[in-house]
Amino acid sequence: MKRNSLFYFSVSLWLLFTAVMLQAVESAKGKYAHMLFNELFEDYSNALRPVDDTDKVLNVTLQITLSQIKDMDERNQILSAYLWIRQSWYDAYLKWDKDKYDGLDSIRIPSNLVWRPDIVLYNKADDDFSEPVNTNVVLRYDGKITWDAPAITKSSCVVDVSYFPFDSQQCNLTFGSWTYNGNQVDIINSLDSGDLSDFVEDVEWEIHGMPAVKNVITYGCCSEPYPDVTFTLILKRKSSFYIFNLLLPCILISFLAPLGFYLPADSGEKVSLGVTVLLALTVFQLMVAEIMPPSENVPLIGKYYIATMTMITASTALTIIIMNLHHCGSEAKPVPQWARVVILDYMSKIFFVYDVGENCTSPKREKEEERKLEGDDGCQRRHKEVRGHLSSRHDDCDLKEKPNGHLNKSYGVHGENVRETVNCCSCYKMLIKNIEYIANCVRDHKANRAKGIEWKKVAKVMDRFFMWIFFIMVFFMSVLIIGKAA
Repeated sequence: MKRNSLFYFSVSLWLLFTAVMLQAVESAKGKYAHMLFNELFEDYSNALRPVDDTDKVLNVTLQITLSQIKDMDERNQILSAYLWIRQSWYDAYLKWDKDKYDGLDSIRIPSNLVWRPDIVLYNKADDDFSEPVNTNVVLRYDGKITWDAPAITKSSCVVDVSYFPFDSQQCNLTFGSWTYNGNQVDIINSLDSGDLSDFVEDVEWEIHGMPAVKNVITYGCCSEPYPDVTFTLILKRKSSFYIFNLLLPCILISFLAPLGFYLPADSGEKVSLGVTVLLALTVFQLMVAEIMPPSENVPLIGKYYIATMTMITASTALTIIIMNLHHCGSEAKPVPQWARVVILDYMSKIFFVYDVGENCTSPKREKEEERKLEGDDGCQRRHKEVRGHLSSRHDDCDLKEKPNGHLNKSYGVHGENVRETVNCCSCYKMLIKNIEYIANCVRDHKANRAKGIEWKKVAKVMDRFFMWIFFIMVFFMSVLIIGKAA
């Protein structure tokens, strides 16, 4: 127990001694740091370029770290990003011998105390022209200054929305000196691309790279070269949100349009369905128009909307024409012979269109038709018998009129009987005329009704034909636009 107590006591004394020595070292370094700062900035000016020779080029190393994409405004073509901008250069007037200052090799001081390169974002699209963030710089004993500054940049980006929502964008971030030319300040990119190790994943965009390229440009106003470093941010849009909220509803709505041809013509909802679908697509089209920039490049989804709306407009117009065919009455012309052969004979069988109460699996239908025909023949035979009987009575009356004419002069009692017979014959004549009139009316009514039934069947066949045509068009259009996502 005594040995353990002695051991713990020794460790405690050693830790206390170490803490005191570290505090003394820190105090000593703080003393040397103040001394170094006063000596370095006694005659220092941050207004001039820190080089020994004014003809010497000052090299500035630039490195960009992309932390987050805050927003991509396609309509205004502005990219908002959160960047970490690291710049490093050598200041010829801020060097010291670290051995004279107890091995102090670096200090951190406010950035506004030293000379800083005026490197700005050339394609900046922000209204705020404020100074860079005044963060500290790290100053090393050999004169190397490293300045890390966060920045939220808004840069102009040419957005091509031709394949929206399956599009890819390339946005440039061009950094260069605003006043110094290449003979005074040269920019060197430290890496071949921007640093994406600390990137926070975005919900809308995927980052496929950020290559960096140095450019040296000679402007028309000046003969000196002006170097810059351009970072190209390659973005790929995540299209799942737009597929489920803009594309799939449009596809489902567009499949409703051909079903308007399947509605019965007497329902009165054929045209209203087409107009309702057209209004729904117009709402989606306006939503896409609010997102996209007002350019000549129509996005892919916009083209799909326009094609679908055109198709629905055509289907509504065809529905109106077919409705007119359906409601052709007795005053209409008969169905042309070519239409009767092509539409009623062939197309009706291809699209399985049958008469009212008729289907493809009803063998009883033929028996009913035979019974109907037999019934019609029986009615016709009875009509002929009645008509023949009435005609014979009419002939008898005509034969009796001649002898009765002579009998009326000689026999008075028999004359009265003859007059009754003549009156009865006149009744038969009137009855025959009425029956013939009714028969003609029924015959005309059946002919007109058959004419209207033929026109209704023509309209029904055309409905089925256009329904399948538009279904095929909607299917291929949907496959085409979904295939762009692959």
